[in-house]
Amino acid sequence: MVRQWNPAINLVSRSSLTDLWGRHIHDSAQLFQFCPALAQSWVDVGSGGGFPGLVVSILARELRPDLRVTLVESDLRKATFLRQAVRTLHLSADVQSQRIEAIPGLQADVLSARALAPLEALLAIAERHLKPGGLAIFPKGERHAEEIAEARRAWDMDIEAHPSQSQPDAAILIIKRFERAQKP
Repeated sequence: MVRQWNPAINLVSRSSLTDLWGRHIHDSAQLFQFCPALAQSWVDVGSGGGFPGLVVSILARELRPDLRVTLVESDLRKATFLRQAVRTLHLSADVQSQRIEAIPGLQADVLSARALAPLEALLAIAERHLKPGGLAIFPKGERHAEEIAEARRAWDMDIEAHPSQSQPDAAILIIKRFERAQKP
């Protein structure tokens, strides 16, 4: 479906279509292992072509049927693709086609975003949409250490960086506790 829809709405870069499995599907699937056993809701922000949200929803259908997945995508064309994919694949995911800032707090157990914004901005989104004790999962590229250092200027956080299985210099950032830093 991604290959079919991509020429019309640019779901992923044309150059990454040649390695759709490794670059997007496997890269997204590896996040599922970090989902807490008791999590009931996963919100993916800036879902675009469905990475990681659709992949998480596909895995949840078989491995965690109780996990409710919400895909948030403000681009109406991409949201239309996501809705069609959810119908075609018989997933129970919900698609919200508006900006995350316009949506009331979603109280998610897990919040993810892939290639959406710098870590500092993602934490502001997580602050509003994660329930207390929730978990943020953010895959980041080779500059992840720089993003962490930058975010620490504004946020106090407990963060774990796990090596990516699909990209050698990338990391999956797992954030369990965070709060705005106190100004001196």
